[in-house]
Amino acid sequence: MDVNQAKQEHLLALKVMRLTKPTLFTNLPVTCEDRDLPGDLFAQLMREDPSTIKGAETLMLGEMLTLPQNFGNIFLGETFSSYISVHNDSNQVVKDILVKADLQTSSQRLNLSASNSAVAELKPECCIDDVIHHEVKEIGTHILVCAVSYTSQFGEKLYFRKFFKFQVLKPLDVKTKFYNAESDLSSVTDEVFLEAQIQNITTSPMFMEKVSLEPSMMYNVTELNSVASGDEGESTFGKMSYLQPMDTRQYLYCLKPKPEYAEKAGVIKGVTVIGKLDIVWKTNLGERGRLQTSQLQRMAPGYGDIRLSLEVIPDTVNLEEPFDIVCKITNCSERTMDLVMEMCNMRSIHWCGVSGRQLGKLTPGASLSLLLTVFSSEQGLQSISGLRLTDTFLKRTYEYDDIAQVCVVCPFMSNEC
Repeated sequence: MDVNQAKQEHLLALKVMRLTKPTLFTNLPVTCEDRDLPGDLFAQLMREDPSTIKGAETLMLGEMLTLPQNFGNIFLGETFSSYISVHNDSNQVVKDILVKADLQTSSQRLNLSASNSAVAELKPECCIDDVIHHEVKEIGTHILVCAVSYTSQFGEKLYFRKFFKFQVLKPLDVKTKFYNAESDLSSVTDEVFLEAQIQNITTSPMFMEKVSLEPSMMYNVTELNSVASGDEGESTFGKMSYLQPMDTRQYLYCLKPKPEYAEKAGVIKGVTVIGKLDIVWKTNLGERGRLQTSQLQRMAPGYGDIRLSLEVIPDTVNLEEPFDIVCKITNCSERTMDLVMEMCNMRSIHWCGVSGRQLGKLTPGASLSLLLTVFSSEQGLQSISGLRLTDTFLKRTYEYDDIAQVCVVCPFMSNEC
């Protein structure tokens, strides 16, 4: 894994070791029944084995820790730590020692050295030690370049390098889906639901410490991953939030536009930035990893040139009794409109007031709220329909049916719809 630039003999020796936490020692218990030929021999050997747990010798996990035997895997979001040691193997005093550690990725070169100043001298059998840390933020090939320059006691300037190549793997597979809460014209919430599917693609279980959504400046977020239980909410995934290898878990979030952006949410076109996911996990013996996605984007729903929605409507009304609704009209186009509203009576829905009402000019992005009165001549669940808007500039007509639904009941009968 390491290649020396020069093959000449140097006075100093460079050693690099990755720092990782140890793992629990595992053994393979061998057992048999008492009536078998070995009898109690296997059980006695396991009781005498210092690596087994007393009283639970048949468990594979022992009480001892095992130091890493190889470089191991490095995953995106984890912290890469390495121990660098420069030892004077000669019998000479070496001067002006400078140790430099750089990490070369596919896109950049980072200096990881804690100090860039040279050490004045290094006596025989002495060493210079340094520990470097780096949070891995890119996948693919990484090369740790360790360079040592020094001056011998005869004034000769010497220099050598070592290269350590390793791969950074992807620990999680993250997929996102967006759902618009608006299903009819009666909804003015502009809510957006985000479903995040997170899959553990490593070979070991993970403890999911935190999975949160950091919204953009336009939205407030509500996490929908807990169930109300007493004073505190209980996670839908239980108390022990472990994600086994190749397992997938879904997280759900609800985003609402902030009040200062709520008026503009209906006219946003094109790509909208929602926010980014922040995922924190722990692996064996508490090794921590963190991954942040790039800014999540979605295509905002189209509302046409004019958006008509209801801000106020009662849930239940009496038969043949007028009731008020508040309509909101938003100009979603890039031109000024001169609007006229017509109210057309339907079979069961009848409008009160003058049809053909002049609403005046509406500039791009502007909104207008109207108080309208209507009544129903039939019981049951009735659809509010029959509104028509006409832009007199382009002579273009927009018709709106099934704007909302209302439950009509007879005041002298049961109030069930």
